[in-house]
Amino acid sequence: MTACIVGWAHTPFGKQDAESVESLVVRVTNEALENAGLEASEVDEIVLGHFNAGFSAQDFTASLVLQADPALRFKPATRVENACATGSAAVHQGLKSIAAKAARTVLVVGVEQMTTTPGPEIGRNLLKASYLPEDGDTPGGFAGVFGRIAGGYFQRHGDQSDALAMIAAKNHRNGVANPYAQMRKDLGYEFCRRESDKNPFVAGPLKRTDCSLVSDGAAAIVLADMETATRHERAIAFRAAAHVQDFLPMSKRDILKFEGCAEAWRRALMQAGVTLEHLSFVETHDCFTIAELIEYEAMGLTPEGQGAVAIREGWTQKDGKLPVNPSGGLKAKGHPIGATGVSMHALTAMQLAGEAGDMQIPAATLGGIFNMGGAAVANYVSILERVK
Repeated sequence: MTACIVGWAHTPFGKQDAESVESLVVRVTNEALENAGLEASEVDEIVLGHFNAGFSAQDFTASLVLQADPALRFKPATRVENACATGSAAVHQGLKSIAAKAARTVLVVGVEQMTTTPGPEIGRNLLKASYLPEDGDTPGGFAGVFGRIAGGYFQRHGDQSDALAMIAAKNHRNGVANPYAQMRKDLGYEFCRRESDKNPFVAGPLKRTDCSLVSDGAAAIVLADMETATRHERAIAFRAAAHVQDFLPMSKRDILKFEGCAEAWRRALMQAGVTLEHLSFVETHDCFTIAELIEYEAMGLTPEGQGAVAIREGWTQKDGKLPVNPSGGLKAKGHPIGATGVSMHALTAMQLAGEAGDMQIPAATLGGIFNMGGAAVANYVSILERVK
């Protein structure tokens, strides 16, 4: 263990017309520093996760963090990007600076504003996270990419429509307890299972309730080295942090296995010296319900092709043997691309600190995080534990 989370902040996710990328960044920066009990002058480095890809006209955003406090002037600030895993890429970059002893305290911010972009342009921007020579003309954009994945999974392992609806219903039910969630409504299994005017098919076998939301929002965490962290009120340590990058073209791999996800989990669990059974809960990347289903298999919860067992048997429910997405996941919480990974780390830290309110998993001791960029291309796993 080389670093801990010692403070965090999180805006509500959703349509934030009164906000801008700059105002969201400034807000969570100040709130995270206050939560950590830190002065801005004590920050050694800043890392900003911002996907953008056309969502914001302002494309040079690292220094927007400095707008929060004049004392941040002249601090090194870098923007990082790795598709939908941009937030975790920023977190892991901060960890590397601390491990290299280049910084003792790192402020990590993730942000995205998506809803001000017209619908067709949103689809084009998101499709940039796929391999355009093969996927650039996919009907339905990125949803179309995962619609093809779902169709292929159904063909290989049978129709999983029931399981996908169960996952959607679980995450929407969990999202009701999340004050930051974009959609705090228990839609129920029947609504998620049936095609209707309010829940039409979007791409392949995926309906609207199988797809994460277009969102605005930001989150921030403060990282500190172990020595510095002991001086803070609370410290949530990284037992492991693994990053695995896979081929971008889906044609070069078996896309139904999420092999990069499986390898990231294998490395993280080995690094942490634990097994999946030791985890109290997992926040995983349910950009689409089919992704969460396949991730059950990739993390080792079920054998290949049997992910449906985990949701059907209630294993991943909030009171199950491994709760998955107690926050409501991307499905209910929302998915502002650059903020998602930072949000996962902030919410996991809240759980382990016993500060998750109605989302709280009782006696949570170890939390797992999986954040994915593209179709299982950028794969980040963190395992967190409270040490103070």
